[in-house]
Amino acid sequence: MNPISNVWNHPKTSAAGLLIAVVTIARVLSQQGVTLGAAGTGTVVSLVCAIATAFLGLLARDPGGETSSAGSTAKLGAWALIALLLPLPAAGCSGVTVAQDIVNWTPALQSAVATVDSTAALLAPQDAPIFTAATIGFDAASNLLTAQAKAYLANPTASALAQMQTQVVTFQQQVNAALLQAAKIVDPASQQHAQAAIQAVATIATAILALVQSISSKAQVARMAAQSTIKLAAVRPLLDCSQAAGIVARHYGEPVELARIQVAQAEYAQAQAGF
Repeated sequence: MNPISNVWNHPKTSAAGLLIAVVTIARVLSQQGVTLGAAGTGTVVSLVCAIATAFLGLLARDPGGETSSAGSTAKLGAWALIALLLPLPAAGCSGVTVAQDIVNWTPALQSAVATVDSTAALLAPQDAPIFTAATIGFDAASNLLTAQAKAYLANPTASALAQMQTQVVTFQQQVNAALLQAAKIVDPASQQHAQAAIQAVATIATAILALVQSISSKAQVARMAAQSTIKLAAVRPLLDCSQAAGIVARHYGEPVELARIQVAQAEYAQAQAGF
């Protein structure tokens, strides 16, 4: 078959193949330490990979496009899904870059925790004590994690990294436990307020965990996962993907669709690692 006419007759499949090739090459380059320069807090290679992945996700969800059989459409969606579920490249991201990114999350984290602190006043009288007891450790845990990120940024040693690894898991576990407790609130309005406030913190905790995971060895990640007793699978049904994507999109100044893919990839990578 003439390759040019094939591209013309099957533009959607050809575009998907091209995007998958771009993602694959970008990941190989990243794994080899080829960055092609900086782009914000990341690299040009990682940016290209993220953009190609985002377009691939949009293409897989597009119901229109070329005329094809149900089988070929299903295959296109499957290939796109496989590419989307592959973890984003972590190579090329130094510990200092990650620590700075965690520090950059500080304002959003402090704001989310402050919202949690004020949410009890919005709940029904019988629900407020449950919520307060579930979230009482957020302030101390978030402040300690931020302090450790700043310490690691100033002096990126193995000891400082180990402390940050332990604290991010501790914080994530506190948030997961709070989500499970909030789900027990009976009053619908109280439960909605409680879960929305906690999820804002949960989204940032997940983002920070993904950052720390990206600079940790397999053995270190395995140790972190072993410390995670409340798994992501237990709280995922309680999470609002749209809210999480909105938080990430605002933080990085990027499209919500791209943020949605990044959130899904981070959760997938964490679930695969045993969190």
